[in-house]
This record gives sequence, structure tokens and C-alpha cells, in this order.
Amino acid sequence: MLIKFYNALKNNIKNIILLLSIIPLTRLFILGLNDGLGANPIEFVERSTGLWSLVFLMITLSMTPLRQWSGINNFIQYRRMLGLLMFFYASLHIISYVWLDHWFDITEISKDIIKHPYVLVGFTAFLFTVPLAITSTKAMMKRLGGRWKLLHKLVYLIGILAVLHFLWLVKKDHTEPLIYASVFLSLIALRIAHKFRRRH
Repeated sequence: MLIKFYNALKNNIKNIILLLSIIPLTRLFILGLNDGLGANPIEFVERSTGLWSLVFLMITLSMTPLRQWSGINNFIQYRRMLGLLMFFYASLHIISYVWLDHWFDITEISKDIIKHPYVLVGFTAFLFTVPLAITSTKAMMKRLGGRWKLLHKLVYLIGILAVLHFLWLVKKDHTEPLIYASVFLSLIALRIAHKFRRRH
């Protein structure tokens, strides 16, 4: 019985991840329909989508260390899906900022970028995610060859910029962004430690 349950879980884990990933979006819709987005609903949507894009980024980055330290190769097969979910929520974050917050007013957006460096950092991080999303297919991996891995190392720069964006965005209590910074640094440290372990 337990073996059947395990096999069913293993075979459907991508579907489970996908179902779990739409919970934050569903929550936003439900809150929106019931006037539960607070006094500033646009900011609520921006913060929520931005936070979940960061969460999925950290989960994506954790796949390689989990494989390296556990020896379970299956973790890698979820990395692309998780990365695309990160891109999905990052896109919603940008859309909510450009559309809901500024109504596509390029002049106002430009002024905001100059006034608030965290906006520039956030936009830059998102722009770097675009080529990663475009080249995430097997066909693109084959076409790019060794250059694919080099290109996808941008994810580390995206991680730095995303954490910095969050850190600069928060004005008072920096506890939450510092937690994400610690998680990011820990994941990088695990990768470095694994390389060191293999050499010795």
C-alpha cells in the first residue's frame, strides 16, 4: 500500500507542484473578490507576486544542492518547472507595477526608477530572467550546447539582484529580506562546499 502511494506521488509530483504553485494566485483572487487586499490593494498584489517569485527562485536554486548532497538525481527534473514558475510570478509582479501602479506611463516609471534604485535593480533582475525562460526548452538546450549552461549562470546574478531589490524596498524591519539573503548565501555555500568536497 505504501509502495503504491509512493509511486503515485513520485509520478505525479510535477502536477502537485503546479497545483501548489497556483495557491498564492488563487488567494489573491479570493481576497480581491472579498475586499481583502487591504487599504492599498495594488501594493498588496505587487508585494505578494514579488515575494512568491523570490520564493520560487530560492526553491529553484535549492534543486542542485539537494541533488549534490542527497545523491537523488530526481531533484534536477523539477528545476526547469520551478524556474518557469519563478518567471511567471516575476512577470505578474512587473505587470502589476507597470499596469496597475503606473498605467503604462513610461515617464512616471522612468522618474520612479531614478528616484528609487530598488526599482532599477528589480527591473534588471527581471530582464535577466527573460533569456533564461526563453532558453529553458530542451530544443534550446541542444541548440546552444555548452553556452546554455553559461547563460543559465545568470540565475546567481538574478538571486543577488532580487535579494537586493527586496532589501532596499523594505524601509524599516529588514528581518524578512535578510532571511532570504541568508538562504541565498547558504545555497551558494553548499554548492561551493560540494565542489571542495569532490576535490578532496
